[in-house]
Amino acid sequence: MPNAIFDALRVYRDPDQLVRVLPRALQPVLDFDYMSLFLDREVARGATWYVPHGEDRPSLTLTPTREIPIEAVQASWVFEHQQPAVIPRLEQDTQFLDAKRLLRERGFQSACALPLTTAHRRLGSLNIAATRAYAYAEGDVRFLSGIADQVAVALDNALSHAELQDEKDRLMLLLELTNSVVSNLDLHEVLSAVMTTSRRVMRSDTAGVLLPDASGGHLRVCALDSPEGKEILQDGRLIPLDGTVAGHVFRTGTPWVGYVDDLLKTGLEAHEKWSALGFKVGCVLPLISRNRVLGTLGLRRRDENAYTDDEVQFLMQVANQIAIAVENALAYGEIRALKDKLALEKLYLEDEIRSDRAFEEIIGKSTALRRVLRQVETVAPTDATVLIYGETGTGKELIARAIHNLSPRRPQAFVKLNCAAIPTGLVESELFGHERGAFTGAITQRIGRFELANHGTVFLDEIADLPLELQPKLLRVLQEREFERLGNSRTLRSDARLIAATNGDLAAMVEAQRFRADLFYRLNVFPIHLPPLRERVEDIPLLVRHFVQHFARRMNRTIETISSDTMESLVRYQWPGNIRELENVMERAVILSSGPVLRVPLEDLRDRFAPGQANGTHRTLEEAERAHILATVKETKWVLSGPRGAATRLGMNRSTLQFRMKKLGIVRPA
Repeated sequence: MPNAIFDALRVYRDPDQLVRVLPRALQPVLDFDYMSLFLDREVARGATWYVPHGEDRPSLTLTPTREIPIEAVQASWVFEHQQPAVIPRLEQDTQFLDAKRLLRERGFQSACALPLTTAHRRLGSLNIAATRAYAYAEGDVRFLSGIADQVAVALDNALSHAELQDEKDRLMLLLELTNSVVSNLDLHEVLSAVMTTSRRVMRSDTAGVLLPDASGGHLRVCALDSPEGKEILQDGRLIPLDGTVAGHVFRTGTPWVGYVDDLLKTGLEAHEKWSALGFKVGCVLPLISRNRVLGTLGLRRRDENAYTDDEVQFLMQVANQIAIAVENALAYGEIRALKDKLALEKLYLEDEIRSDRAFEEIIGKSTALRRVLRQVETVAPTDATVLIYGETGTGKELIARAIHNLSPRRPQAFVKLNCAAIPTGLVESELFGHERGAFTGAITQRIGRFELANHGTVFLDEIADLPLELQPKLLRVLQEREFERLGNSRTLRSDARLIAATNGDLAAMVEAQRFRADLFYRLNVFPIHLPPLRERVEDIPLLVRHFVQHFARRMNRTIETISSDTMESLVRYQWPGNIRELENVMERAVILSSGPVLRVPLEDLRDRFAPGQANGTHRTLEEAERAHILATVKETKWVLSGPRGAATRLGMNRSTLQFRMKKLGIVRPA
């Protein structure tokens, strides 16, 4: 008969399944109303006690439990002494008094506990009880022990098979981890590939990796795996370091293993959904590499099988491998980010070198200019926002560069953007960047100007043309130092200093509700007014000589003399386009000068001389502007853009010129 029991049980390779059907298999040969199974912690794959499910008698199904059953004392004695303990009648037993009392309260009259042992190891004990007395006698010990031996062999086979399968799965997991570490440097892909396997091998219902957030006070969920899709946390969710089990493990570097109910007794918080989703057991391990905690690995189970010491030791190996992958991926991410930033800075600087700058240094010694430079020296060492006012062509960008170069941010990038030169729909992308696929045409990720200028300076020219809908976002960057790329909800931080410039009247725009008042006050912390060239007449000769030498060298010309009459005419001219107009006139003069004497087309200046007068009759400002623009476009044969176009000569953008022409009614003749 015992051999028949072994034949019926040996088909089960899973220990839990074998234990579950054990009562039905033994019912034909054993008289019992109650059965339980104890497994030693050294061999158990989870629970150490299996008891009947429900109150039905006889008990035909065993399930794992955390509760200590009434027969625990008797079972422990049997396991320790490796001898059966038979109680034919409870009233006659004097050895297990506490167990006898509890058994009697449940209506049992006899009990028997048998050791489960093979030639290789001790497994535990099989415990049975009956409601009638003398169900088990001393003479039945040999028969009962034979049954227990067959159960032990079947159980040992199932446990050995499960252990071999576990070992195989663990080795495969370690191999997969190693391959992931050496073949993939993308953090999200590495973690996603590892989580599913880790959860399956460790027989967990959910697994996740948390890494420290840039804010310093939270952990961010970076990878999750839950087969049912009902996850406690969402990818990207922030977990506080204070008062949470993940924060405790991250800060102390020590694992936490236990039951969710016991966690509350430690004073640490569990997520409110743990109990709601049925999680009862948890394991949170630190990710340690080079004596530095990089994050945490957390697994949870819905059953009551606690993580064993053997499982925790293996999970520590998994955590160490994941830590190496995280460290490699983080290092690769930092290197890639620095490489991308350096590449963008290189392109930006190359573009700056190729562009024609007004001059290499500030030229002039007038009182008005010295006053501006004193303001620059005052504000440069601070991080205050600067707003530069001035007419077009007065050198606002050069003053912004001077502020940056005199500040502690000089080693970092100086990034500029003309708000009027960028289409409205692309301004946000230029300022804050975008992710791939954020909008039509966004085929690659782009880093915005504020991210590129982190720890440096951002110069926003023509700030008055910034779209009204983007002004709150700029205000947030100035106040909170935070922004998000288009197509990404992750908040980025930037320690960039802002210098803005405008040739308009922002205060008037605020009154007209075309510019936000709060942004205006935030920009207007330290205003600097650049005087027009007509208020710096003593600087004109210096600027003329500078530009002549500059263009002569570039065109391989030799200009040695500038006549006094020519210089006097240049000084007397009002220069409505300021330094930019002077630069363009000097470039044209050098082109026209075939000898060592500078030839300036003074007739062009005379046509534009004193734009507020014509034939001795005073005109309105609008009339003077219309006449000046009309004369310029006629001179350029109605060419508006380009280095020789009217917009360049007038020192304004082509779109601005087109707007002014439309407003003044200037139309090209047919």
